[in-house]
Amino acid sequence: MKNKTLKLILAALPLLLFSADSWGQAAGEAGGNPYFYDSLFSYGMLFLVAAVFIAALAALYNLLNIMVKVQQIRIYQEQGIEAYVEETRKPEQSFFERLYKRMTNVVPVEKEEDILFDHEYDGIRELDNVLPPWWVAMFYITIAFGVVYYTYYHFTGAGPSSTEEYEMEMERAEKAVQAYLSTQANQVDETNVELLADEQALAAGKSIYEGKGTCFTCHGMYGEGGIGPNMTDPYWIHGGGIKDLFKTIKYGVPEKGMIAWKDQLKPAEMQQVASYILSLQGTNPPNPKEPQGELYQQVDNAAPADTSSTEVKQEGEAIGMQ
Repeated sequence: MKNKTLKLILAALPLLLFSADSWGQAAGEAGGNPYFYDSLFSYGMLFLVAAVFIAALAALYNLLNIMVKVQQIRIYQEQGIEAYVEETRKPEQSFFERLYKRMTNVVPVEKEEDILFDHEYDGIRELDNVLPPWWVAMFYITIAFGVVYYTYYHFTGAGPSSTEEYEMEMERAEKAVQAYLSTQANQVDETNVELLADEQALAAGKSIYEGKGTCFTCHGMYGEGGIGPNMTDPYWIHGGGIKDLFKTIKYGVPEKGMIAWKDQLKPAEMQQVASYILSLQGTNPPNPKEPQGELYQQVDNAAPADTSSTEVKQEGEAIGMQ
């Protein structure tokens, strides 16, 4: 009776906690006050469960004492007053001694016939034996851990929920990916650079063109040209491909007054500003400068070229930038 009651309470405790949390979540989703169900209701349920649990333990302890008294009376009735007095004079064992004796009360092999259950399956019969102490200890530890864990994460709100943990992990992963990509971006050179087309990269290139790179001072705010050549027409002096343009930005054209930017811009930044410059092809800005150089067949960006001209050059045949 005592063992069955205790097992029932331990089994019902997690179910009560789960029911309370589910009820609170359902009420919150239905438009109720989430604070009420996440705090007041939850704490109330915890208090009720704790009170029931303590009351059950007290009842079991009282039942145990009654059973001891009944056993003593039975001995007195069967064996007389001397046996009764001897039984009552035996030193009472502590709780831990009784617990250890109970957990290690394994029936010897020669007496297993006395604890065999009646049911049988495929020639196999079950023993009503005591489980190993380590198994029993682990069982109760997991129950205690589950109660603490459930209370900490689902009732008090002190710990992050599964959704919050997922979002934090995704945020950390995104930062790691960005850090990795940043190291890869700075390994770009004129032999492997590729044209960027995403809005974020082009916006960064525009920022460099108008700010850090001060390209607009020579080529105009809209690429229309000034001291330097027009960047919006299909005519190029030093090649109009992304690799040619990257190389020209990196090493410059000192004899024409363009400095090398390799010590001032990172490889990723040179790739971004080169991609932005190529995105200006065909934009027709106000007051464009007259074309310079030779017509270039654009292969790696979307700018059209006049294929009827006899001056068309294939990508890779010219070196550098306008």
